Amino acid sequence: MIPIDYAIIADIITPGAKVLDLGCGDGDLLVLLKEKKKCRGTGIEIDSKAVVRCLERGVSVAQGNICGDLGVYEDLRFDYVILNESLQQVLNIEQALDEALRVGKRVIVGVPNFCQWKARWQVFFKGEMPVTKRLPFKWYNTPNLRFLSLKDFRDFCSAKDITIERTRYLANGKEVFAFSNLLADSGIFVLYRPTQHL
Repeated sequence: MIPIDYAIIADIITPGAKVLDLGCGDGDLLVLLKEKKKCRGTGIEIDSKAVVRCLERGVSVAQGNICGDLGVYEDLRFDYVILNESLQQVLNIEQALDEALRVGKRVIVGVPNFCQWKARWQVFFKGEMPVTKRLPFKWYNTPNLRFLSLKDFRDFCSAKDITIERTRYLANGKEVFAFSNLLADSGIFVLYRPTQHL
């Protein structure tokens, strides 16, 4: 079964597109895009074991840091750059997004919503950092460095002159169409920077 965020990203991406997946993990999304959309894709992943698994599956991948290793790519080299569930794990979000927007005509960002109602309930009533199905880590072993809401991300894009072209919001494997910051456990944003396309 294809995860809904992967299905939505595949729906957004045009057939035959050149794709760079930042924080590609085992390469599952790149394999899906190659099979379903005939995309030409490559990934960057910091975890050496995940890089080996990608290579074993025939996925083009480089081991590296998504903040500092995009300098080898020229401007607008890719049709899409993907940061799905990886941006909140990055130390320098502005640098990562600036570089992604430089090398990609469009950037697809998937972020968890740390202000979904279940998380709010745990903080308010239990006085504990939230642990949910979508956010399964305890405060001491989470890979997340940033804790943001969907509204926070929209506000960030507005402040940084990043245009949000499309959004899709998810909860429990389904799309959410209202009260996204309260109900959705994650969001997918399609971004571009107007000045890059002049």
